[in-house]
Amino acid sequence: MRAIAITEWGGRDRLAEHDLPAPPLAPDGVLVRVRAAGVNPVDAKIRQGYMEQRFPVHFPLILGWDAAGVVEQVGAAVTLFRPGDEVFGYCRRHHLQFGTYAEYATVPEVFWAHMPQGLDFAHAGAMPCAVLAAHQALDIAGVRAGETLFVSGGSGGVGHFAVQLGAARGARVFATSSPANHAFVESLGAEPFDYADPDLVARVRARAGDGGLDAAIDLFGGDVREQAIAVLRRGGRLATVAQPPPEPREDVEVHYVFCRPSGDELTWLAHLVDEGKLRIELAEAFPLERAADAHERIEGGHVRGKLVLTVP
Repeated sequence: MRAIAITEWGGRDRLAEHDLPAPPLAPDGVLVRVRAAGVNPVDAKIRQGYMEQRFPVHFPLILGWDAAGVVEQVGAAVTLFRPGDEVFGYCRRHHLQFGTYAEYATVPEVFWAHMPQGLDFAHAGAMPCAVLAAHQALDIAGVRAGETLFVSGGSGGVGHFAVQLGAARGARVFATSSPANHAFVESLGAEPFDYADPDLVARVRARAGDGGLDAAIDLFGGDVREQAIAVLRRGGRLATVAQPPPEPREDVEVHYVFCRPSGDELTWLAHLVDEGKLRIELAEAFPLERAADAHERIEGGHVRGKLVLTVP
């Protein structure tokens, strides 16, 4: 099968097209003919070797954790899918080798969900990792109706889902972005703020009132995480998909989120798409052979929504 893989850690020039065997199909596995593979910041980190200490590694290493496509074959124990089904899934395995930048991908059936009705492969392939990260962060932060929520980077891949899902829960959402994306963030259901405003924390707290916000979603860590903590009331809750602070906090709750594959959660989120309550902003779709160009763009930051690779 055609695949974009690396044989050593390094820059974008390490991404190359290879002819590799399709991944083996487990008894509970579903083999999918990939039509679109989402591109996420973690893909670039894996390429550079930053995840080497967290996962077993086998070269050549096919990148990619998101996929949408058509079921090609199912394992003998599979009951939820059959060949010909259109599915999407977050395909993070427990080792780094068989990713989704390829013609075929396979993971256990419980990682997959049927695609939202009427959604094309590119938009479905853009969803899984980012939408699950947003959903799980909101869950662990305990965001509920009537609360206030701060989202750092509300126009990005995870951020634009977090804004919509927070608003769908009935929260009042405040989100940062560049001024060029304020109208977009507002259309998603948030009150926008300039991420570069030196008085951002004071402006958000003044708008929210009552001593600070109830919850925050941090997508970047570092100074941005401290900014998110600063807008919270005492006892507020922060969910971070970046690294948590090095020291425990006494003034706020801090929870680290490492996104988990879940076909059940994707099924529920697909219903929100079908009901018109959740939309996917697709910034650009690249053909598979242009994976390096997609990595260049995502490493440059400031992508509105998501990027995908298409596999003919």
